[in-house]
Amino acid sequence: MISDRKLFLLLVVLLPLAACKPEAPQALGTLEWDRVTLPAPVAEKIVRIDVREGQQVAAGAPLLQLELTRTQSQLAAVQAQAQQSREVLAELEAGPRSEAIAQARASLAAAQAQATDAQAYYRRLQPLGRQQLVAASEVDRARAAANNASAQVRLAQAALLELERGTRREQIAQGQAALTAAEAQATTQSVTLDKLNVVAPRAGRVDSLPYKLGDQAPVGASLAILLVGEAPYARIYVPEPQRANVKVGDPVRIHVDGREQAYAGRVRMIRSEPTFTPYYALIGADAARLSYLAEVSLGKEAADLPAGFPVRAEFHGKQ
Repeated sequence: MISDRKLFLLLVVLLPLAACKPEAPQALGTLEWDRVTLPAPVAEKIVRIDVREGQQVAAGAPLLQLELTRTQSQLAAVQAQAQQSREVLAELEAGPRSEAIAQARASLAAAQAQATDAQAYYRRLQPLGRQQLVAASEVDRARAAANNASAQVRLAQAALLELERGTRREQIAQGQAALTAAEAQATTQSVTLDKLNVVAPRAGRVDSLPYKLGDQAPVGASLAILLVGEAPYARIYVPEPQRANVKVGDPVRIHVDGREQAYAGRVRMIRSEPTFTPYYALIGADAARLSYLAEVSLGKEAADLPAGFPVRAEFHGKQ
């Protein structure tokens, strides 16, 4: 039989061991919000700012406006080019006017009359030339004039035939292509003009306005940055030994520094390639290991949490 004293000592040793449970796997990270960046479409001066940093805005709310004058002029120019191409195509499709055809017929008749006269004059000189009653050079000039008149007749006939057959389909196709290109340029310029009135694409909070009134941001520079979504998400770094047990959709408990409440979340993304663990996510022996970047979505109860707060994630398995 075990004495009471020995039983007491055994309980003293075993009870703390029984109370020790293995800690849930953990990962460290920070709170983040989904961000929407609005780049500058052109390098124009900021002429109006409608919001301030930290302000909540609805989708479609005006944020700021860039100078419109130059883009409006460019749009007017390309619209005029499109109209010109449209008129050229209409002219090609309509074909030659009846007045042009009548003019070509009159030119042909005149050329034929001149050719008849030149041929008759040459025929009259031929016997005189054989009798040496006129110079041979005069006969040669008459023959050249007759041949030239005949060529003018053929030229007038070809011009009339071209008008009567109308516009070639290849010319119409070229006109259509030119019009399409001009209209595409006008559409592009119109879209650019619309973008000079910068509006919120989604409801959210204005996080940053890097440029001030009167600044001229370069093309592609961020004019405004919005934090969007119903709640932030946790960006955490999963240590390499835990990666095999973490999958998209797994439940996670998120602990935020300064808050006693733990927030429920689920893994929405985890990278397949490792990265070096940042300094703030180092955990004991994992300091020398690679980690995998993951994102944990949170519910609406975390909507008041700001970005940048450090968090600790605990994985408890599927729920």
